[in-house]
Amino acid sequence: MPALPVITAVGGINAAGRTSMHHGFHRLVFDALDDAGRRRTLDALGALNGVHSETALLNGTLIRGLPESQRLNMAVNGHSDSPLTLEMRNMDLPDPLPTGWRVEPINRQRSRVTLPAGADLRVPTDVTRRVSAAGQLPDGFDPGALYASRNHPRALQMAVYGVSDAFGMLGIPWDSLRGRLAPDEVAVYASNAMAQLDDNGLGGMMRAPALGHRTTSKQCPLGLGEMTADFINAYVLRSAGSTGGMLGACATFLYNLERGVHAIRQGRARLVVVGTSEAPLVPEVMEGYRAMGALAEDEALAALDGAASADLRRACRPFGDNCGFTMAESAQFAVLMDDALALELGADILGAVPDVFVHADGAKKSISSPGIGNYLTLARSANLVRQLLGEDALRERSYVHAHGTGTPQNRVTESHVLNQVADAFGIQDWPVAAIKAYVGHSLGSAGGDQLAAALGTFADGVLPGIATVERFADDLHADRLSLKQAHRELRPDAALLNSKGFGGNNATAVVLSPDATTDLLARRHGAAALDGWRDKVGATRAAAGEYDRRALAGQALPEYHFNDGVLHGDDVAINDREIRLPGWDQPLTFKHDSGFDDYR
Repeated sequence: MPALPVITAVGGINAAGRTSMHHGFHRLVFDALDDAGRRRTLDALGALNGVHSETALLNGTLIRGLPESQRLNMAVNGHSDSPLTLEMRNMDLPDPLPTGWRVEPINRQRSRVTLPAGADLRVPTDVTRRVSAAGQLPDGFDPGALYASRNHPRALQMAVYGVSDAFGMLGIPWDSLRGRLAPDEVAVYASNAMAQLDDNGLGGMMRAPALGHRTTSKQCPLGLGEMTADFINAYVLRSAGSTGGMLGACATFLYNLERGVHAIRQGRARLVVVGTSEAPLVPEVMEGYRAMGALAEDEALAALDGAASADLRRACRPFGDNCGFTMAESAQFAVLMDDALALELGADILGAVPDVFVHADGAKKSISSPGIGNYLTLARSANLVRQLLGEDALRERSYVHAHGTGTPQNRVTESHVLNQVADAFGIQDWPVAAIKAYVGHSLGSAGGDQLAAALGTFADGVLPGIATVERFADDLHADRLSLKQAHRELRPDAALLNSKGFGGNNATAVVLSPDATTDLLARRHGAAALDGWRDKVGATRAAAGEYDRRALAGQALPEYHFNDGVLHGDDVAINDREIRLPGWDQPLTFKHDSGFDDYR
């Protein structure tokens, strides 16, 4: 019988704050919390940046205006009608010199340069953005300041923080897990959709020559999209297990989740870290999406409201009258275990992911337009919920985390998908959440934002409303859907995380609640095994609580081990039965693959 992939911890950071212990989720539903819950949420936000004003903390989170200083750097083209003389550093002189340039040394450091008449000129200038809203990390929070980040691109800084946060919530020390697991029983599947496009990554490498800057030795390698997984393996976990990074536009997190889920179900790994870290709030990237007509521009937002200026806090309006999505940054990670290991270790059980379904759109006209793939992924997910939990659970105790980008095309096409599947399975008033209204669209990390919110709903019984919408659009297909602006009480057994990615990258993940998960585990392992797990999980939760206490006090720093425990070939002990690595008590044993028996 295949193992059930159990969620034992989540961690990360996005516009709502720290993910672990559901703090980020509590920022989404802040208005629905009691006084103690609000105070704890504010404490968690304050620990990120040292701010203690409630107004400042709330205003400095979720979707909001970008800093005025962040403007798009464009070049104004022209040419000189007569010779032009200027001074420049000798180290900045091009080699070889362009035709017609005359250089006169001034001193050892500088020269006077005369350009001939008619020379082409390009002068950088700042251009005011047409898109001013974004889902930014909390004001004042700098992940790179928490460890020796050494010119790391922002997404990698966020990844180090996010996966460390997840292991803090896990409540089981990584070194003890390395003592229990063999190297090949651990896997990391993590990436991002846009690679690293800031100055310390591929963006800086591509911009440097045009801006007269030097390309560094780190920009190219650190800019790669799979570097998220590489950093986790090398500098956080020091893991030699399976690794990789799937890319699938807005479905990237769910693609990595699918790979992790299948690795556990097929017995190829017992503990898997899955996630994404996306930092796309780079002026050039945002201008690229704006040029596609994808982003909500300030002028169009103001026109929607008949106002003189845009309401940037309400820039993303899923399923309402809208004009584009709102870019965001986010790093989200989950630690999955097979069910037997979770019970044995007394790991906390936040839920389970029995499967993730992925389908392309088939034949297309425009590569960016939605197609039929999402009907397949969502219908297969609904069927799996019915198979595992029964008809009543699907119809009465499930809900959907919609992709809900905030574009006119998405509101029509996704509502049609949801409505058609609801009709096919006899679902009435299917609850729909759309959290991009709060945190924006973090591209590859969007599914991770959804997973964190789903686990929060399981834990607290609150489904976030779509609060940025004054009214839902008239062109929705919503006869069988339940869309609400206000937060509401909900105790679901299952959530379906839906993603409709650019290019036809569709994915839907089935996530089961903790109660539904433990019910399944009791059927498989028996009541005694569940009683044994309950005896152990208290200590795990206490350890996670201690991590949270230190984090709230600003004392929890990311795990980062540079040049620590580096192994070489002579450190590896190999015989014809196994491989042993220092730091791992269990060996990697060579197993017989029965799948090839028919070839003998």
